[in-house]
Parts: sequence; C-alpha cells; structure tokens
Amino acid sequence: MKKLVLAALAAASIIAVSSPALAQKARLGHVFAQGNAADEASQIFARLVKERTNGEIDITVFPNSQIGGDEALGRDLSRGSVEFAFLNIGSLTGLDPLLDIHYLPYIATNTQEVDKIFYNPKGILQRTLGETLAKHNMVALAYFELDFRAVTNSKHPVRTVEDLKDLKVRVPGSASIRSFFEAAGSQAVTMPMPNLFVALQQGTVDGQDNGASIVFNSRLFEAQKYMTLTNHVYAMGAITVSKRFWDRLSEEQRKIVKQSAEEAAQEGIARNRAANAAFLEKIKVGGVEVVTPTPEAMAEFARIGQVGWQKLEAVYGAERIAELKKEIAAARGE
Repeated sequence: MKKLVLAALAAASIIAVSSPALAQKARLGHVFAQGNAADEASQIFARLVKERTNGEIDITVFPNSQIGGDEALGRDLSRGSVEFAFLNIGSLTGLDPLLDIHYLPYIATNTQEVDKIFYNPKGILQRTLGETLAKHNMVALAYFELDFRAVTNSKHPVRTVEDLKDLKVRVPGSASIRSFFEAAGSQAVTMPMPNLFVALQQGTVDGQDNGASIVFNSRLFEAQKYMTLTNHVYAMGAITVSKRFWDRLSEEQRKIVKQSAEEAAQEGIARNRAANAAFLEKIKVGGVEVVTPTPEAMAEFARIGQVGWQKLEAVYGAERIAELKKEIAAARGE
C-alpha cells in the first residue's frame, strides 16, 4: 500500500510539473494589421517563446488594436494588466515626452544611416527610450522597424513644402512630427490610430503620415488620393514587456524572451524592407498617385523639418540632441 501511495504521489507530481495549467498565459497587443511585417514578427516572437520555454510561457497575439491602441497598451503595460506589446512608442508622449525623441525630423535619410543610428544599443536613441520606458514599468526587449513616414492626403499632390500649407494632417502624439507639419504650415491634429481610417473617410482630416506598409495594411490608401515619399521621420517600435510580468520570470526565461524578441525584431525588419516596394506598387494600383520629391524639394523638406530641433531641446534636452548630432555626423562620415 505504501508503495502504491508513493507511486501515485510521484505520478501526480510529474503531471503537475508538465501540466499546461501551469503555463504563464500572456497577452501581446499591437495596432498593426494582420499580414504586416510587425504582426508577422509578433507571431514569430510568441512561437519562439513558447517553443523555447517548453510551453511555460504561452503568448496570445491580439493584432489590429483588438485590445487597444498604442496609448491604451502603454497604460496597460505600465499597470501590468497586459504582458507584452509591439509598441509604436512615438505615440506614447502623453505618458512621457521623451518617448518620441527618435521622431526628430530627418535624423536619417537612408537605411544605412538608420542601422547605425537607430539600431545601436549604445546610441542615445535606444538608451533614452529604454530608460524612459523603465521609468514607467516597461522593459524594452528589442526594437523593430515601422517605416520612413510619408504624407498622404485627399486634396492635392504634395510636391513641395508649399503644398503642405493649410492641409489638416493627423499626427500621432509626437512633438517632433507636429513640429515638422506646423513649420510647413499644416494644421496638425492628434488622433489615435484606431480612429484614423474613419476620420479620413469622413474628411475630419485631409491626410496623415505613415509609411507604405501601414498605409496599405491598414487600408488607409482607400480614403486617400495622393502619397508623397517625404521620408520626414524614420519610425521604429519597441517589443515591450510589463515589468510586473518580467519580474515573475526566472533568469533563464528572461534570456529566452529577450533573445526571441531580438530574433523576431530582426526578421521583422528584413520582411518590412523586402515588402516596401511591393506595398507602394499596391497603393498605386489602388488608385493613389505616389510622388517622389525632386532632390531640391527634398532638401527644402529637410530644412523645414530641422527648424524645430532647437525649440525641442526643451523637451528632449540639449545634451541628448548634441549627442544625437554627433552620431548622425559619424554615420554620414562627416
């Protein structure tokens, strides 16, 4: 009898250890449409974590703002009521104005500069973003690509800075992006991403600024006639975990989660860049006129974009901007 009891206890302990009921269930939210490179990267991340932890961490992905836009996800991560998110951190300036320092206009003009400045773990951008998220109980695991931002609208083609005057343009809650449009004479309207499509349809705003992948996958092009490749801001997002959830993980689990995030981010960047030309082509097929500014027009866009840098020193800190300028010069070999 004693042997039977011990055997039963041993069997029960094995079942308890391997039981899926012990898995830590987690939710991951983001605003990206299914099929977007960021969404695909989030699915890769969830799969890698589950496989590498042998099911100990089971992440369910909720795309397309199903559990909230970036602002709501940021608040929920900070409170610990959501575990993970692929965040467009530039939309969280209501939480902290430092979270859009990487949105300063014309930091980079091509992907080579982007990789040196934005994806440098020791650079001022990642340091500032990571430290700021940490202050709000979030841990940045890795950074992924959104896009160079473009301008779309339903009024007229934007070929020069002059064409931006008087356009009512939706912007995220970003002082940097707002500074570009206000310097160009546009009316900048802050609005959450989930409300944008209807606002474009109804003419509440004339246009918006997002890159090709988001414009296509979120179907924004269906409510727009013109798109201009201004490349005024390069946008990256952060794979982020709530500190409350992070603190519950073992050291081994943390290593797995971070490594999985870094691999998923790299895959997302590669997919986004490979798909960009195809997205532009699909947007054209959808009836949108895509404008590439002349070098002269682009130089003027860049000049206007950098008008607000000095004013924004009060927001981001003069020392941070000075360090960023040094990194830009180094990336360009100046």
